[in-house]
Amino acid sequence: MNIHVVATVVSVAIFAFVIELVRRRRLTFKYAVAWLLVSGGAIFFAVFYKFLFACAAFLGFELPSNFIFFTLFCVFVTLSLLLTVFLCQQNNRNDVMAQKIALLEFELKELKKKLKVE
Repeated sequence: MNIHVVATVVSVAIFAFVIELVRRRRLTFKYAVAWLLVSGGAIFFAVFYKFLFACAAFLGFELPSNFIFFTLFCVFVTLSLLLTVFLCQQNNRNDVMAQKIALLEFELKELKKKLKVE
């Protein structure tokens, strides 16, 4: 079996899997976009592999495999950075929510004290 066919099948499977995760609401579209772009790019380069060779040569890579590994490394570092940003945003939201809950609990205790006293 040709390696281009295997690469195409695997890329399409990953693309379909991400779509299915979004459909079942196990993955939000915000996080799925990056994976869809990566798998879409993999499908493109698997189908038009001569373009991959041309890009690798244009950018100065001796072997297309080196270009693929470098590109994947850059993509995964970027994805890691984006997920770290989303995680920090979520932590900030959790902190704000915990503070609001604490304020509501304090106000509730104060109201209960006022009702018992009167």
